[in-house]
Amino acid sequence: MKILQAMFFPPEQPGGVSSMVPYIKENFKKIDWNMEIFYLPKRIRNKGTDDVEFSTFDWKKHDGNLIVDKYIQTLKDYTWWTRLRLQESYDLIHAHHPIAGLVMKKCFPQTPVILTVHSSYEKELLLNHKISKDSSEHQFLTSIYRELEFHLDGMITVSQSFKNYLSNFVQNKDHIQVIYNGYDFDRFRPITHDNNIPQIISLCRLVPAKGMDILLEACAQLKKRGHSFVLHIIGDGPIRKDLELMAKEMDVYEEIIFYGYMLHPEEFIPFYDIFVLPSRAEAFGSVFAEAALSQLALVGTNIGGIAEQIDHGKNGLLVPVDDVPSLTNALEELMTSPNFRNELAKNAWEKAKTEYSITRVIDQLKSIYLKQMNQAN
Repeated sequence: MKILQAMFFPPEQPGGVSSMVPYIKENFKKIDWNMEIFYLPKRIRNKGTDDVEFSTFDWKKHDGNLIVDKYIQTLKDYTWWTRLRLQESYDLIHAHHPIAGLVMKKCFPQTPVILTVHSSYEKELLLNHKISKDSSEHQFLTSIYRELEFHLDGMITVSQSFKNYLSNFVQNKDHIQVIYNGYDFDRFRPITHDNNIPQIISLCRLVPAKGMDILLEACAQLKKRGHSFVLHIIGDGPIRKDLELMAKEMDVYEEIIFYGYMLHPEEFIPFYDIFVLPSRAEAFGSVFAEAALSQLALVGTNIGGIAEQIDHGKNGLLVPVDDVPSLTNALEELMTSPNFRNELAKNAWEKAKTEYSITRVIDQLKSIYLKQMNQAN
């Protein structure tokens, strides 16, 4: 068997997709499946010149829009790079980005191509205030899902809630399967520790969609209530300076450490007590599974894939989106109740070990791969 994993970002790029695909490759190697990883290098810009036509909608009515034009050019660049670098044939191609899926089917029309949709670009742009709902950009990006359904041999996503979201833009939602992310458990080693001052960690790209402004407001409230704590923020992004300024203005800068980007945060996570991320949207939320495998108590928002990972009051706490009082109360409860916090952390670890095994992912993917290849033959 010769399988191509077609990514968009390189494996060293921060994010759940980039970290998981190499582990998929290594685990398939153990069962003697030949697997390669392909991606578009960041330095490739404005190389592609092919015309782009879609089968299910006319994208040219959105021509001249900056985001749409960049998307189309990136599709052209991916096509150029694919034709330049891939000369061999494959039994199946598994893409991990819509652009990769469309290009691979165009370049390898006789090969089964399936796609895992890991996240929603248009939802990220909406939440980061880059586009508005039903704008030209939004219409273009949501139309891509029907184009994918039309051309590809199968679609996968990472949570039931995200499947429900995608169902709004395709004709047959049964075309979409759900496979939760999986992890190599050896990467995560819970450590018994006793912190006199509660250590809180948040790990994300620093963009508005992650709700870090809400977390800082909650921290300000915790300080006003007389609680001592340290918040460790791992990650970088365009609003980092805004968040640092906000922390100073709210008088919580001394309680917060901004680390920036970190290559292997799982080496540090087990030393903390509480993981929190008040996202405004998450298709799955890989960092919650990673924090659970590190045996931390979880606090997240009641949306998307987060709500499918956390059973409120059993293995973590859920709060409404953009609700500072609820987030403050949840953090306060865990900070002041170490026994409850430890109980939630243990339950989170047990659920993650049961449901987020990379072995399960391999078994599910193997079944899908074999079925697609049998149908092709």
